[in-house]
Amino acid sequence: MIRVIGGAALLFLLSAPSSFAQNNAAPSPVPEPTSYKTPQAKNMALVGYNDLQGRSAYQPLVHEQNGHWILYVGHLGGTANNPKPLDPITGQKEFNGTSLIDVTDPKSPKYLAHIPGQEGLTDSGGAPMVRVCDGKTLPKGDPKAVYMLRNFGSEGIEVWNTADPAHPVLVTKVLSGLTSTHKNWWECETGIAYLVASSEGWRVRQITRIYDLSDPAHPVFIRDFGLPGQQPGATGNAPRIVHGMISLPEANRVYFAYGVGADGVMQIVDRDKLLHGAKEPTEANLTAPQVGRLDMPSIYGGHTAFPMLGMDVPDFTHDKAGKQHNFVVFTGEASGNECQTPRQLAFFVDVTVEEHPVPVSSFGVPEAEGNYCSRGGRFGLHSTNENMTPIYYKRVVFVTEFNAGVRALDVRDPFHPKEIGSYIPAVTPRSDTRCIKVGGQDRCKIAIQTNNVEVDDRGYIYITDRANNGLHILSLTGSARVVANFPK
Repeated sequence: MIRVIGGAALLFLLSAPSSFAQNNAAPSPVPEPTSYKTPQAKNMALVGYNDLQGRSAYQPLVHEQNGHWILYVGHLGGTANNPKPLDPITGQKEFNGTSLIDVTDPKSPKYLAHIPGQEGLTDSGGAPMVRVCDGKTLPKGDPKAVYMLRNFGSEGIEVWNTADPAHPVLVTKVLSGLTSTHKNWWECETGIAYLVASSEGWRVRQITRIYDLSDPAHPVFIRDFGLPGQQPGATGNAPRIVHGMISLPEANRVYFAYGVGADGVMQIVDRDKLLHGAKEPTEANLTAPQVGRLDMPSIYGGHTAFPMLGMDVPDFTHDKAGKQHNFVVFTGEASGNECQTPRQLAFFVDVTVEEHPVPVSSFGVPEAEGNYCSRGGRFGLHSTNENMTPIYYKRVVFVTEFNAGVRALDVRDPFHPKEIGSYIPAVTPRSDTRCIKVGGQDRCKIAIQTNNVEVDDRGYIYITDRANNGLHILSLTGSARVVANFPK
């Protein structure tokens, strides 16, 4: 185990480009109604658009089923300006939940259904997270079904059958009576689901609750898991909450991200030991599955840990040993509007020696590029894509930067990631405001807030916006497209 808060990591952070420095100019007391009205693009083009009924959006996930490409969008709770948007399909005003959209023709997305979520605003309502597995892939699933796993706000976790995406049917409630849920992961080939939720007695509001959902209609609990110090009965300061994880069964590894926007921890876990080891939440049992850990300096959080294993490093081609390395792209989540909190970056962590993870490079959009600190809303990293399509995997990673849109990075050399494309949408008539306090009064601005990004096996890129700016479907163009691995 390694807790890197000094040494190499400190040197690395101190050597980060000065362009990451925050803009400390005194804020203007005069409200600004808009930040930007035209899209800005470099080697990325808009293919299609949908306003998502004016709903605040979090997670997009695209899934091919029955000859169609269906995009599932998890929504955050409503906003003060639009707490319960109208669903034109039903003619009813509905609390934000989950939208299903046919993107088979990405130029003309077709809204199929909206499933209402929990009542509430922003992070306290909606149904922001969604995963999908085919019944024919799950070991005990109905082969005719398509199963959607979603959280119901902060109250519970549900499974729906979306084989007919225009008419979803509730299958079961996996968990209910919770105080917090968020970013889940579901292994379709095994049925193992890693659910972020609360558990009685634990000292933090979000831990990992692991279930066997190989038969989604009959969930089987496996264990609760978290960092030592979070478990019932522990003392001292508890580590920060888990945000999410990515499992690679073929590598026998699970990669966890803790801390969200501060005190970030990246944890590498032996999957077999996690699932089959002693399950009582003692410090020894929580430590046993761990094979590596990286504790970031307190100003950096842990939102997403995206593994890229078995990469040939171009500059090491002629080396006798060590030509191939393993990496994790580890991002934190920017939280404060107008740069009121520390900047979050994407760190490329070398995990070739798992016991000693080490950051070797970073990426962040320079603030001076677009005066992002004064544009309104959040600026800085949020997340990466999580789809590992051969078109992009280990070649191009997409990162979201809130008011700086989405960025395409050439990651073929993770020691030197390079931006090769970008797209910042224009604000829309539905854009929601983002505010800070200036002299005790709210100063509000309209802003783009690109939240999450998804890609599909055709190469299309999907970005969603938490400030009601809708869904944008994009494609790479020019020199950026050459970096990807499109079929000849």
